[in-house]
Amino acid sequence: MEQASYEPVIAALERGPRVIVPLVLEVPEARRKTRPRPGRWSAHEHACHLAEVQPMFLERLTLMTQTDHPPIRPYVPENEHTEDALLSVDLEDALARFEAQRGELVARLRALSPGDWDRTGEHPEYDRYSVFILFRHAALHDMLHAYRIEERLLARS
Repeated sequence: MEQASYEPVIAALERGPRVIVPLVLEVPEARRKTRPRPGRWSAHEHACHLAEVQPMFLERLTLMTQTDHPPIRPYVPENEHTEDALLSVDLEDALARFEAQRGELVARLRALSPGDWDRTGEHPEYDRYSVFILFRHAALHDMLHAYRIEERLLARS
């Protein structure tokens, strides 16, 4: 894969914390843990979730660059922790972890060779899965959660 193809993905991942951290802190503290309705996450939970998945992204990167076509275990939040678990996570700590681990991830991605971006894994939910797809997905994932946080920020109630 040409560098021009994956550089925008790296840039988006690098920008993620610079968009998300100030966004969640803009949500009034009294509303950060308010869910829009049962079963939907609060702004706090969306932000903490982003911190919680960073180690998974780092682990998948290691696995996929060191093993030929490894099996990838899907991440399903409701299978990983109880429904209210993210509400008890310290937001300040989570945001610090998100920024630090994302910085580590970006540095590792910048060090990949072009061939590393094409390395694949076997993900049971997708017909193809490569390092590039994993991290394009991660960048889109950031923006999905940023959008949900902004919805909570702008909601009338």
